[in-house]
Amino acid sequence: MQGSPGRTPMPNTRLLVLFGSQTGTAQDVSERLSREAWRRELGCRVQALDSYPVVNLINEPLVIFVCATTGQGEPPDNMKNFWRFIFRRNLPSTSLCQMDFAVLGLGDSSYAKFNFVAKKLHRRLLQLGGSALLPVCLGDDQHELGPDATIDPWLHDLWEKVLGPHPLPLDLSLTPPGVPWPSKFTLKFLQEVPSTCSEELCVTGTDPQGPPSELQPFLAPMVTNQRVTGPSHFQDVRLIEFDITGSGVSFVAGDVVLIQPENTASHVQQFCQVLGLDPDQHFTLQPREPGVPCPARLPQPCSIQRLVSQYLDIASVPRRSFFELLACLSCHELEREKLLELSSAQGQEDLCEYCTRPRRTVLEVLCDFPHTAGAIPPDYLLDLIPLIRPRAFSIASSLLAHPSRLQILVAVVQYQTRLKEPRRGLCSNWLASLDPGQGDPGSLGRGAVRRAPFPRVHHSQSWARALGLRAASRRLPPAIGPVRVPLWVRSGGLTFPKTPDTPVIMVGPGTGVAPFRAAIQERVAQGETGNVLFFGCRQRDQDFYWEAEWTELQTRGCLTLVTAFSREQVGVGGAGRDAGGADSPPRPALQEQKVYVQHRLRELGPLVWGLLDLRGAHFYLAGNAKYMPADVSDALTSIFQEEGGLSGPAAAAYLARLQRTLRFQTETWA
Repeated sequence: MQGSPGRTPMPNTRLLVLFGSQTGTAQDVSERLSREAWRRELGCRVQALDSYPVVNLINEPLVIFVCATTGQGEPPDNMKNFWRFIFRRNLPSTSLCQMDFAVLGLGDSSYAKFNFVAKKLHRRLLQLGGSALLPVCLGDDQHELGPDATIDPWLHDLWEKVLGPHPLPLDLSLTPPGVPWPSKFTLKFLQEVPSTCSEELCVTGTDPQGPPSELQPFLAPMVTNQRVTGPSHFQDVRLIEFDITGSGVSFVAGDVVLIQPENTASHVQQFCQVLGLDPDQHFTLQPREPGVPCPARLPQPCSIQRLVSQYLDIASVPRRSFFELLACLSCHELEREKLLELSSAQGQEDLCEYCTRPRRTVLEVLCDFPHTAGAIPPDYLLDLIPLIRPRAFSIASSLLAHPSRLQILVAVVQYQTRLKEPRRGLCSNWLASLDPGQGDPGSLGRGAVRRAPFPRVHHSQSWARALGLRAASRRLPPAIGPVRVPLWVRSGGLTFPKTPDTPVIMVGPGTGVAPFRAAIQERVAQGETGNVLFFGCRQRDQDFYWEAEWTELQTRGCLTLVTAFSREQVGVGGAGRDAGGADSPPRPALQEQKVYVQHRLRELGPLVWGLLDLRGAHFYLAGNAKYMPADVSDALTSIFQEEGGLSGPAAAAYLARLQRTLRFQTETWA
């Protein structure tokens, strides 16, 4: 956003906002900065860090960096190239001596490396000669009011610093909060439905014969969709297999597959009804300002139905900026007043109580404000609602064991808040709803809205082009075909040793075992037998994934399996009365004592130490990022002290050396 039509940004204030975002929060904060700059008549550009030519930083006078920290202190995917460049050792210490900068970080203080990326970037920019306008801002998801509790006062100080040498001219004033900023795009509705199936993906500069990517996913037939947890288990976990024959997809152990989900048919219908939109209406999208690209995957022209079902994330929990813009667009006095309150700094506790804590969705909020929703100009749809982001899953199979197949292990996300309807994860529930045994007459999946004009395809190749996806075959698919899911593959965070006879120790509780199944299959196929797997779950008969496969590999001498069933141990604790009577001496009462993978590691400390120190083993960890990684690291440190005779500092240094040399790797998720 660079200012509204008819308004000239102040001279000599070239503000650049660069963001690294994994889930969209950093991008949302960056766009907030842009809006606040617009209200102050400041020119502002917003870009993802990896889309910005980093060598141009030497010419930028004022830059705000907004960056999240992911996993165990790692940068988001869309700033990894920038991250590698900015930490080159050969960069001169005066490279950024002309640049004023500020760093805003987004993290979660429950993790050991809280806001690690923002802190490290701030130090590096100082090393390269940059001048910090403010101390680094450490936004915290754990704060009861979310990261805005820290961001709001920091931004207040930021604008004072920025506007100090560039005050507003006397004839200009700050644009009030209730005035809407210009939409990024205009939707030009077509009077007639295109005569041919013209909903094609317009992609420039891509090789249609190259491997599938986000711009050109592969439309993979789903082969199986099987629940692998017991009927009494609290969670539905699915083993899903796709046929990737003819796709050009290739992967090795440790890689991940990205899947582009879609909204349910009922939600799409409800959204269109609340906003008064015709799902069959077609439009073209035009940016308001030059140089602003349209969303890369959005076809031109496009139908409202496709925009809502496959692009707008109406099932996401809206951020504060959503309420801010909705208030600006509202013409209903009572609804506008409430929306302004929820978007204000003073109303953040109310916003958390209404929306964040119960995980209320965009669609549910719009239904709560029907007069406002019915008056939303279509031009603002892409400003108001974020795009659906692809979801990443660890690949759970090897091409050496399952040629032309790709398998994933999916925990279906569903939980209850104080709202009547359960909260459901968009991608996992969409995948779980797909039935590979049911024919698909012309949509991405069973949940997609079907309408007459779109599936009428009469010429070769137009099916895949109409969906903006690759087809395994260049021939027209039959009228009834398999359920297909758009996907592509990228490198993951785990790389396994290439040298023969190098043992690997893998710790994968729950669905964290998925990448290790791929690794074990790959290594066994290559004749590698030094595979040690620590697997943890609740109960052997409910969520012991691939038990038969592990048992068979153990029998063959290809795997050492160590299990921890956390709900099957009974320990001693508390006090009770013996059944003999009141005068009997008290005896301990039996109660559950949970055992996790870190406990098994400690029990087998001699094995772990011997493999690491004597045989050069690599250690891998995958699973939930909350507590398990720290618990496993503590267990390893204890093993190094007890079995290796190292002091506390020496044990910590030994662990750090394993991490630095990539002999200790993690892949975790929230």
